[in-house]
Amino acid sequence: MFNKILIANRGEIACRVIKTARKMGIATVAVYSEADADAQHVALADEAVLIGPAPSRESYLNADKIIAACKSTGAQAVHPGYGFLSENEDFARRVEEEGIVFIGPKHGSIAAMGDKIASKKLATEAGVNTIPGFNEAILTPEQAVQVARDIGYPVMIKASAGGGGKGLRVAQDDREAFEGFTSCRNEARNSFGDDRVFIEKFVVEPRHIEIQVLGDAHGHVIYLNERECSIQRRHQKVIEEAPSPFISDATRKAMGEQAVQLARAVNYQSAGTVEFVVGKDQGFYFLEMNTRLQVEHPVTECITGLDLVELMIRAAAGEPLPLTQADVKRNGWAMECRINAEDPFRNFLPSTGRLVRYVPPPTTLEAAGPPSTGGGVRVDTGVAEGGEIPMYYDSMIAKLIVHGSDRADAIRRMRAALNGFVIRGVGSNIPFQAALLAHPKFVSGDFNTGFIAEHFPRGFSAGHVVHDDPLFLVALAAFVRRKARERAAGISGQLRGHGVQTWPDLVVVVLPADRQAAEPVHHTVHVASFDTDTGTAHIQVEGHRYTIQSHSRLGEILMVGVCNGQPFTAQIERNAARSPMAVRVVHNGAQIDSLVLSPRAAELVKLMPRKAPPDLSKFLLSPMPGLLADISVQPGQKVVAGERLAVIEAMKMENILTAVQDGTVGEVLARKGESLAVDQPILSFT
Repeated sequence: MFNKILIANRGEIACRVIKTARKMGIATVAVYSEADADAQHVALADEAVLIGPAPSRESYLNADKIIAACKSTGAQAVHPGYGFLSENEDFARRVEEEGIVFIGPKHGSIAAMGDKIASKKLATEAGVNTIPGFNEAILTPEQAVQVARDIGYPVMIKASAGGGGKGLRVAQDDREAFEGFTSCRNEARNSFGDDRVFIEKFVVEPRHIEIQVLGDAHGHVIYLNERECSIQRRHQKVIEEAPSPFISDATRKAMGEQAVQLARAVNYQSAGTVEFVVGKDQGFYFLEMNTRLQVEHPVTECITGLDLVELMIRAAAGEPLPLTQADVKRNGWAMECRINAEDPFRNFLPSTGRLVRYVPPPTTLEAAGPPSTGGGVRVDTGVAEGGEIPMYYDSMIAKLIVHGSDRADAIRRMRAALNGFVIRGVGSNIPFQAALLAHPKFVSGDFNTGFIAEHFPRGFSAGHVVHDDPLFLVALAAFVRRKARERAAGISGQLRGHGVQTWPDLVVVVLPADRQAAEPVHHTVHVASFDTDTGTAHIQVEGHRYTIQSHSRLGEILMVGVCNGQPFTAQIERNAARSPMAVRVVHNGAQIDSLVLSPRAAELVKLMPRKAPPDLSKFLLSPMPGLLADISVQPGQKVVAGERLAVIEAMKMENILTAVQDGTVGEVLARKGESLAVDQPILSFT
């Protein structure tokens, strides 16, 4: 067994590997870029080595610097995590040639499976079902259009070296095939240094289901059941679960056996994942093999009780697998939500900056910890409160994992855990995750990879978050305001006749999300009683009765309590609008901003004039923080609707800004290469 390993990665996966290494008594070395000097993985490791500037091409993708760090620290092995160099054949081969063990498959296996064109041919030879397509590199957009016509729309345009949703487009017609080919090549070149692109048939109403495999150097290969990964947005996984609510035991066995056949064909000696697309009839087709640890590996760990990182390390050290196929368990149901730094209400644009508040929900499970027995909550993360979410890397803040007795229990646990996850300073996709978990189609298990596109065709908005009891949020706002008044009334030294009064009658004014387009909604509330000793109030909201009990303090964001006999966790912020009457309530993804007033004050609020917003229609504003990679127009140039204006790069994704109407460019206000803030003007129109 190794004495010291180096983790050639960052963020939550680096922290995850360190935890297992520590459990095994192995010393760890972290590598970091200048942007990650204060990152969590650097603090957790026994040693840390600076390997370059913030851009990943100059740091985490620089094989020379990582190998040099291994040598200088005496690390005997390197764990690549996922992303970056984890599936880079040249890196794995160079590491092996330098006498360092690569904790992953041999470079030949990576080469065979990393090239999606070659892997499909190999899968066919191994007796694995494959999707019809053109499995040669396509050279021009014109050729891409012709190939797509021959296969028949819709088609998937995919980068041969792609992964993580990058270098992938679905085309429904010639125009989308032409443009998708160009975008795929650009993304593939920038992300992977390989711009080869191929095309295959897109299976209608597909499920994305993957099989976890595990092999050793002694010829043993097993599969560890499946993961359901069909809830995706723009081909990026959002929610993963194990097992799948869709496939039968017979299909599971057939998929697992084919995955093992493929792994044997390439002499696979580590943890890996064989991804399949599964049709409505449970017919399944090989998609690709990820020759690395997957982001969603925790759900497999929960239902099998295995530590996949430990098994990878032991396999790399030459140990045989400690279990056979018959020993693989399937216990309960696990689910994972990817908590990303993005604004779901602004088309999921990246949200970078400092984590002003970061309080994960209470956890009962831990990566590299004891196996789950009675279920629980686990958080895998690489950040802490006060840390920075940089623009140079992916948007993941944390992975929230729950384990339950069955699928309904897992969903219940996940909704409660999301309610208790506090993130401030950057936007997060928690409201979107909450809305997905509450959707009837998701709850019933009736979904496919087109679920999000079908049910949120125009993006996500506050209107999609429908609380099952919106007046409960109003009652909570009144409860908090009344509790604050009770505390103020108890302060000693108040002048007789001028002390703070508590009001039984209140009006909760719920402010609209768009305060210029809609009117506030006034709710009449009566607080029948409030017992400060027990923290219990009896509240009536427009004929609905709520008995709320909570001992949470007023200054705490999280409020934990019981309402009408049911436990709840909500997030409460007083003075949210810099007013002592303002209360923000967040629960089950829904949020209200409110003013809790006396009836007279509420009447006066109705008389307040509304300020007109500034006219910004003559400016192109940056919709997110990022790097201005290109400006495609010049002052005085006439543009038409849909024409490309600028390109912003953030979190490894290319975002093209286009004109929404015809016009003439006035002044260019930002420079190529400049770091932009949200809503910063890029150019103006005359």
